[in-house]
Amino acid sequence: MEMSAAKLGQRHPFPRGSALKILYIQPGTQSFAGIERVVDTICSNLTERYTDDFDIDVLYTSEHHNRPSERSYHTIDRRPRGRLQLMTTFRDVIKSKKYDLIVVPQIEPAVIAMASCLGIKRNFVVHLHGNPKRERSHLKARILFFLMKTFFLRRTAYVFGTSPRQLSSFREMFGSKVPQCWVPNPVRKFDRPEALGGQPGCVTFVNVGRFSHQKGQDILVRAFAEVYKQRKNTRLKIVGHGAGEEDLRRDIERLQLQDVVSIEHHPNDPYPALSTSDIYVSTSRWEGWSLAICEALRFGLPVIATDCEFGPSDILVDGRLGRLVDPDGGPSLVAAMIDYCDDIILAKGDSDFRKSFIDQYSEEKVVEVHATALRAAAG
Repeated sequence: MEMSAAKLGQRHPFPRGSALKILYIQPGTQSFAGIERVVDTICSNLTERYTDDFDIDVLYTSEHHNRPSERSYHTIDRRPRGRLQLMTTFRDVIKSKKYDLIVVPQIEPAVIAMASCLGIKRNFVVHLHGNPKRERSHLKARILFFLMKTFFLRRTAYVFGTSPRQLSSFREMFGSKVPQCWVPNPVRKFDRPEALGGQPGCVTFVNVGRFSHQKGQDILVRAFAEVYKQRKNTRLKIVGHGAGEEDLRRDIERLQLQDVVSIEHHPNDPYPALSTSDIYVSTSRWEGWSLAICEALRFGLPVIATDCEFGPSDILVDGRLGRLVDPDGGPSLVAAMIDYCDDIILAKGDSDFRKSFIDQYSEEKVVEVHATALRAAAG
């Protein structure tokens, strides 16, 4: 059974006093970014808009340096050291309250959480954010995926996913008959979502994301080097953070692009980058969805994206939004960048359509989808 976003948009409040007790588990990461921001936004909105329906707790097991300090939901902060302490923490927290649902992001943490709670009757929801095919690439992941398929899947009440294709892939991989639900990620609004453009006389491409192999900034830099050979009026901004920054800078220097490619850091607010650019380029090798693409559309920017699994093809469903290119970039990416560069005035003509399109993923609309999905999962 799979519930659509359209069906989930209907609200059926619970009677007063019967609020569902929900525990969300945040990833044990150091950066408050994609998944962390999505969980925070959803839980904040659920708490503020559905006070009588949901009692929300969020478990944090690591320190996020840029995590918002004041939140409307109840936070549980623990700092376990090592896998054994993590499992003990999961068990103690989950046992401490009669939760109706435990929502865990990704497959590996979900298995660990469920293994920690053997003998405790709780309903678990696995919330997919990435690409399950890619995530089983190392031995530990393969073991945990095996445990999910052979034992823990039967203990799963529901599977939430950020894209329809992602959910289909999960069902195929695991032979799953667990009910599924597409719960889109919310796209935040900005005070001034206007694209003012880059340097006068130039066309500025922009990419926002964690500096990593997954996000494929190396693909983008190589493609831009070819574009710049043919169009000297082009510039590129790569915005983000992460361990891959040193390699990225080396690529830029090797291709002698230091004067036309800049690296910027705006970890919490992409406004400075998106408002001063003309075209957004996503070169991810894989995704779960892509908040970065959605936020670029919020600013009215046309988008060029590699047709990776999953996300971009679920978002760019109209030619006025942007263009999909080969998953590995290459000549099709270069050609698309040059085409948009040459027809930038025409491309900007669809700016209002892009802004209007992305409203379907606003926080206000998406939180209703999440609320109804939680009710369905709780049975």
